Amino acid sequence: MARLLSIGVVAGFFSALFGVGGGIVIVPLLIVAARYEARPAMATSLTAIGVTALAGTAVYALLGHVDPGYAALVGLPAAAGAVLGATLQQRFAGRALSLGFAAFLAVVGTLLFVS
Repeated sequence: MARLLSIGVVAGFFSALFGVGGGIVIVPLLIVAARYEARPAMATSLTAIGVTALAGTAVYALLGHVDPGYAALVGLPAAAGAVLGATLQQRFAGRALSLGFAAFLAVVGTLLFVS
């Protein structure tokens, strides 16, 4: 329980600080620190991100930094992509998902480092 609470605090902090999707923090921590399998870690992360996004959005909206029109232009296609991604994810083994996610993080980290 303490590990999950800690993961939530870390994910919320980095999500709000850097605007990263909670999955970049939550999924690896659930797999490594809480010993989740890849698929349940991803599903748990998506659910937690909904709660995190709502809280962060409320704060940014109070500060006047939310443009609902642009948010919809990004959010609605993202919702469609989430349905597609969740459907496609069911076709891969858990180990392949973990390796694919690790490769994705390595590429993103490298691109951020060199830019």
